[in-house]
Amino acid sequence: STSTITFADATAKYVVDYVSVSRNTVTGLGIVAVVNGSVISGEDVDNRRRLFALSSGLPVTKDVLDRLTGQVIRQLIDEKLRMQEVQRRKIVVADKEIAAAINEIETRNNLPSGALRQKLARDGVSLRTLIDQIRVQLGWTRVIRQELGEKVEVSDADIADQRALLNAQKGQTEYRLAEIFIPVDDPTHEDDTRRFADAVITQLHQGAPFMVVAAQFSQSQTALQGGDLGWVEPNQVDPEIAQILPQMPLGAISNPIRVAGGLSIITLHGKREIGNEPGTSMTMRQVFLPFTSPLNPKTPTDQQRQQADKAKAISANTHGCPAMEAANAANGAVHPADPGEVRLESVAPIQFQQMLAALQIDKASGPIIGPDGITIVMVCSREQRNFGEPSRESISTRLINERGELISRQLLRDLRRRATIEMRGS
Repeated sequence: STSTITFADATAKYVVDYVSVSRNTVTGLGIVAVVNGSVISGEDVDNRRRLFALSSGLPVTKDVLDRLTGQVIRQLIDEKLRMQEVQRRKIVVADKEIAAAINEIETRNNLPSGALRQKLARDGVSLRTLIDQIRVQLGWTRVIRQELGEKVEVSDADIADQRALLNAQKGQTEYRLAEIFIPVDDPTHEDDTRRFADAVITQLHQGAPFMVVAAQFSQSQTALQGGDLGWVEPNQVDPEIAQILPQMPLGAISNPIRVAGGLSIITLHGKREIGNEPGTSMTMRQVFLPFTSPLNPKTPTDQQRQQADKAKAISANTHGCPAMEAANAANGAVHPADPGEVRLESVAPIQFQQMLAALQIDKASGPIIGPDGITIVMVCSREQRNFGEPSRESISTRLINERGELISRQLLRDLRRRATIEMRGS
């Protein structure tokens, strides 16, 4: 059968058809588990297995799906417990928030808008599976905020303590990490969980995107950020993780690491000396001229030619950043004129980075043509600064995340302990 799901955000409306897949061995069971009276169906399990397999590059075969079944069922039970707590607290997650989260997943993975939904429909996976997963993640985040209460406020003393700790560690190494956390709620399931973690690692080594896999299966508060932990010092992670970090090369993916509450899979994105990371900070302004249809360079439309002529005029005649702001406003301000502080070394691709490094301050660039429009940029300022000195905001965010993660794991353990969970078999 075919159904339609519609949801909207502030700027766009998405209508996506999804096709119910044929029932296989698992779906044939009908009801797989009952959690406090709420049913997890075989179709729920099958859709989640397929979603994970497709997003991580696994072949959608019976053997692969069967290997995923145990971990998927445990994850769906935890999600059911989380969602019941969200509903008990009368927390509502708006459709526009889910749409924004899907857009963010697409952006992080360099996918055009709508591509993820189209791929799921094409591969026979219910979009409702992804929507339900994101709804639980967003709702649970609000639960944790409620539980944090006053702890969500980071005091000046907290910031001062963290800065003192960093000063004491200057010259040592800190690490940019991402994680996939897989809980082990029952020691009798640990072998199954390890086998699942090994299968995940195999797919990561074969090219599955770490961020996508983390968003699908990590049970930590970083899941919606693709598992990103940011920059951390060794004393801010589990000792078992800290022990292996000095030996990990950049880009490496760890074996499953037994930590409190479960297994962690870690990937290393960067290393740097604490308190010392020189770089170039820039402020910029931009003008964006959109195309009304995707560009075919061989046969540009009249509108695209007109935009190209306008871009050349802006590039030649606009001097100074206030003039760039005015030009962007005059052309509809489709994108903000000020993209915020930009670190030159983080700009990609390298050709764009090199262009920005060479561009004279207050001088507009030439037109930069993309499939959806033309951009002109201007560098307003450049300065050398030490990016190894964390801002108050970054320290505050990290402290709140650490407190939230601890509360999340404690609350989920309590919910499991109080729950009535009935497993159904064939």
